[in-house]
Amino acid sequence: MVEPKKRNVYMRVLIWSLLILFYSVPCFSQSAYWQQEIKYDMNIDFDHKNHQFDIHQEITYTNNSPDELSKVYMHLFYNAFQPGSMMDVRSRSIADPDSRVMDRIFNLNKTEIGFQKIINVKNGSNNLTFFQEGTILEVFLNKPIKPGKKLNLSIDCKSHIPIQIRRTGRYNKEDVAYSMTQWYPKMCEYDLEGWHTNPYIAREFYGVWGEFNVKINIDSSFVLGGTGILQNPNEIGHGYETEKKDRKGNSNKLKWHFKAENIHDFAWAADPFFIHEQTSLENGTILHFLHKNDSLNDNWKRLQPYALKCFEYMNENYGEYPYKQYSIIQGGDGGMEYPMCTLITAKGSFKGLVSVTVHESIHSWFQGILGTNESKYEWMDEGFCTYAQYEVLNYLYGKNVLNPLHRQYKSYSNVAKSSYKEPLSTHADFYNLNYVYGVNAYNKGSVFLHQLGYIIGSEALKTGMKKYFDTWKFKHPKPSDFKKIMEIESGLELDWYFEQFIQTTNSIDYAIASVNSKGQKTQILIQKKGRIPMPLDICLVTNDSNAVWYNIPLRIMRGSKKNDMIGGAFKTISDWPWVYDYYEFEVDFSIEEIKQIQIDPSTRLADVNLENNIWTVNTNQEILIPEIVFKSKL
Repeated sequence: MVEPKKRNVYMRVLIWSLLILFYSVPCFSQSAYWQQEIKYDMNIDFDHKNHQFDIHQEITYTNNSPDELSKVYMHLFYNAFQPGSMMDVRSRSIADPDSRVMDRIFNLNKTEIGFQKIINVKNGSNNLTFFQEGTILEVFLNKPIKPGKKLNLSIDCKSHIPIQIRRTGRYNKEDVAYSMTQWYPKMCEYDLEGWHTNPYIAREFYGVWGEFNVKINIDSSFVLGGTGILQNPNEIGHGYETEKKDRKGNSNKLKWHFKAENIHDFAWAADPFFIHEQTSLENGTILHFLHKNDSLNDNWKRLQPYALKCFEYMNENYGEYPYKQYSIIQGGDGGMEYPMCTLITAKGSFKGLVSVTVHESIHSWFQGILGTNESKYEWMDEGFCTYAQYEVLNYLYGKNVLNPLHRQYKSYSNVAKSSYKEPLSTHADFYNLNYVYGVNAYNKGSVFLHQLGYIIGSEALKTGMKKYFDTWKFKHPKPSDFKKIMEIESGLELDWYFEQFIQTTNSIDYAIASVNSKGQKTQILIQKKGRIPMPLDICLVTNDSNAVWYNIPLRIMRGSKKNDMIGGAFKTISDWPWVYDYYEFEVDFSIEEIKQIQIDPSTRLADVNLENNIWTVNTNQEILIPEIVFKSKL
């Protein structure tokens, strides 16, 4: 038996030993947020005659993770534009290929393909072993990067610019010389889930937040625009001079120097015939417009005030755009977003030009600043952007449309009732049909957000979106992060909604099953026919056209919405335990006083069968009262 004094000594020694061990080992909570950091210093020597460029990169990569990393991975996007690439095979094997791709990659000749060939990778004076396979580069480090430490890499790469097929490339259908997107060896993201090394199949992107210092040596005839702030406008004359030539008649090169901070990608475009125009927001943000000198110039002039108003609306309603400039550039194959710029096509109607500019500009908030993993959560980018796009278009054109997403709801409903539906949680590269990817990413994603406002109230959604931006800007938010923000803002539990609407293909279908007289009152029976439970707004219209609103919360929400677009006069009645397929409640009107009863006149509920949502005197029909009914207590 140990004596009491000795036992106390032993205990003190044990406690001190445990404390020393605890504080000597780095403590990383599984729930603590961290993200990697990168700095690119790039020098590009551009050969426009051969459509090639040499690139030298100096990379500083900071490992903020709790893990030792023995290797790193990088994207080499240009290698997708070769016959037999994964992008090529996917396009030729999927049932509904993108019309812009089809078999065009397969038919490229050697002068039209894209490639990125790594010459060497060094850490200081040490040559590193690397393995290049398709669009992914694997670099083996001579010693692991420890948590909190930095890695310095030097990379030399020779690149050939492909004919533009998808997003990047040379001489697109509008004859823009160079659309330089996905053009440099780009570090893959490493996060709590590990490395994200998806090959480039033609979907979305995910990148490391950091700083870009980019110097582009290019023939003086070209005008450039894109990501970043131009550091030497006087030196290059803004690029709008006539071509400079030496005494022998050879074109000189100019060095365009761009810098950008807190971004996760870098894009630019170049053309000898770009017209450059600019305008400014009241807060000083400069909007640049670069486009070809052709018959569309009037449209580009008319576009400028619309772009200004778009940024002003987004600043006020979603959060302040944090960069000093944004460039809207003619140079895409439709429209594609990048940090601080977008590349779009210009031909078509003026309204089409406004719409694509609004959509791509709003990507500066969703994905540009809120850098979600687009491959896994494309709906948080494209869907949220589509939601805000139609909100902005309503504002720009002075419309007061009840549901500006009516077409998106209809598109989603068609797929939800089909045999080829897939859940929103499907990885962007793995959809069975491109069509379903598009409907999910853009339409179901926007319906998700609009319907969230129906659940928690339009005011809670509006304030929640700004809080989401302020909390997660310059980070990589996931669905769970967005959910938590909205739960805090609304005071409601939302697990059920995120689980059902994102992770399943279940759908919503509610019906007014029967309306029956009960003396001076009326008994209303609602049926849940779909698998996704939802709170319900019920609007009763009396014979003298007065509207009376009732809200039926779900018990699983642990509360109900407060302020909403339907006004503050709605009556919240007993919550619905979702396991009941029928819900019954009474109203203080005789059936003779009622003209109409409707589920969700605001049309925000994504009900796949609207025909059974309205009751009038002429449509009433007898039904057998079910055995199990939840009866509301008013």
